[in-house]
Amino acid sequence: MNIYFSRFAPVCRVFLFLLLAPAAWAALPIEHWTHASGARVYLVQSPGIPMVDVQIDFDAGDRRSPAGKTGLSALMAAATRNGVSATLGHSAMDENALGEAWADLGASFTATAGDDRMTFALRSLSYPDLLAQAGALAARQMGEPAFPEKLWLRDRPKTLAGIKESYTRPANVAARAFRKAVYGSHPYGQEMTEADLNNISTADMKALHTSLVRACHARISIVGAVDRPQADALVSTLLARLPQGPCVALPLVQEVQPLTQAFEQRIAFDAAQAHVLVGQPGIKRNSPDFFALLVGNHILGGGGFTARLTEELREKRGLTYGVSSNFAPGLHAGAFTIGLQTRPDQAQQALDLVRTELQRFVAQGPTEKELQAAKDNLTGGFALRLDTNRKLLDNVANIAWNGLPLDYLSTWTDQVQRITAQDIRLAFGRTLTPQTMVTVVLGGK
Repeated sequence: MNIYFSRFAPVCRVFLFLLLAPAAWAALPIEHWTHASGARVYLVQSPGIPMVDVQIDFDAGDRRSPAGKTGLSALMAAATRNGVSATLGHSAMDENALGEAWADLGASFTATAGDDRMTFALRSLSYPDLLAQAGALAARQMGEPAFPEKLWLRDRPKTLAGIKESYTRPANVAARAFRKAVYGSHPYGQEMTEADLNNISTADMKALHTSLVRACHARISIVGAVDRPQADALVSTLLARLPQGPCVALPLVQEVQPLTQAFEQRIAFDAAQAHVLVGQPGIKRNSPDFFALLVGNHILGGGGFTARLTEELREKRGLTYGVSSNFAPGLHAGAFTIGLQTRPDQAQQALDLVRTELQRFVAQGPTEKELQAAKDNLTGGFALRLDTNRKLLDNVANIAWNGLPLDYLSTWTDQVQRITAQDIRLAFGRTLTPQTMVTVVLGGK
C-alpha cells in the first residue's frame, strides 16, 4: 500500500525553491559510491522533512525472461508481496501479515518490472527506529519471498482474464502488432500470451529471483533525510538477505536489429476510431544524440499543441484530436513512434500527412523559430520535472541506471540550449529512415 503523509506537503515547495534558486544545485549534489557488496549507491540528501525514498534496480526486467515465458519477470516481482519465508529467528509471514506490518510502520514497499529492469521501491519516515524496521522488512520481502503456490494458482486466472480482455481493446491490439513488427525476435517485441502464462510456475519465479536479484548487481538511488553513513548502513540492511559474493557479469542480450524494408499491416477491427502507428527502432538511452532528438521530437510531435504534427493534422485539417511522436530509449534501441486516432474513413489521409511531415522534418530539420520555442518550453518546465521527492528520485535512478554523469541534472538546461537546428537535422538523419518504417493501421478504411 502507498502512504501519503499530508503534513509533509511542503516538500514540493522546498524542492521548487531549490530548483529555481541560482545556487540550488549546490544544495543537492548527487553523492555516489560503491557499497561493500558491490552495489552502486546514489544519494541526494534532503533534510527538510523526515522521510526517505529508496529505489533498488536490478537487471532483471523482461528482457531476461526465458523464451516461452514472457512476463515471468513482472509476475515474479508482483508475487513478492504474497509473503516471506521463515528464516532463522524470523517466522514466515503471509500476504496479510506482510501488509499489516507495512501499515503499522506507516511505510510502503513495492516491486515492479519492465522491459529492462526490476525495481523495488521503499518509502519510510527517516526516524532511526522506524527506518531500521522498514529496511529490515524490505530486506525480507526482497530477499526471501515465499512465492506460495496456492496464491499463484489464485492469481493466475486474474492475469489470464486480463490477457484475454486485452485482445478486445483496439489500442492494445494495434500496439502489440506494432511492437512485434518493430522489434522482431528481440525481447522488447514480446508480450505475454496465454501459453506463456500457463508455462510459468513458482519454481520459475524462484529460479529467476536467485539468478538475477543479487546484491552486487543492485543500483540504489536514495533521496531523503539521511547522510552518507546512514544511507550506507541502510543499503547494508536492504541487501543483507540477497546472495552475496563475486559479481559475475550477466549474459549479453541481443541488440534490436534495424529495419531493412518498409512494413505495413492493416488490421480489421470494429472500432469507432482507427488507430494509426508509424515508427521504427530508435536509440539507446546513452546515445550521444539524445538531447538533439529530445529537442527535435518536441518540435515534431512531442510538444503538444505547439508541435508540427498537431498543427498539420489537428489545427489545420481536424483529422484527429491528438497526435504525438515519441522516442522510448532503453538499454537497447527503444521505438520511435508516431501515434494517432481518427475516423476510419480519414485514416489514409492522416497517414499520408504523417509520412509527408516526417520526411520533411528528417530532411530539413526545424526552423530557428521552432527551435527557440522548443528550448524555451523545455527549459522553462524543467523545474516541474523535479518538484517532488518521487520525481527527483526517478531522475536520480535514471542517472544510476543509465550511467549518466553525476552533473546530468545541473547541466540539463545547458545541454538543451546548446542544440542547433543542424544538430537536430543530422541526428534525425542518422536515426530515422522513413522509407523503411513500420506502419500499423487498425480499423481504417
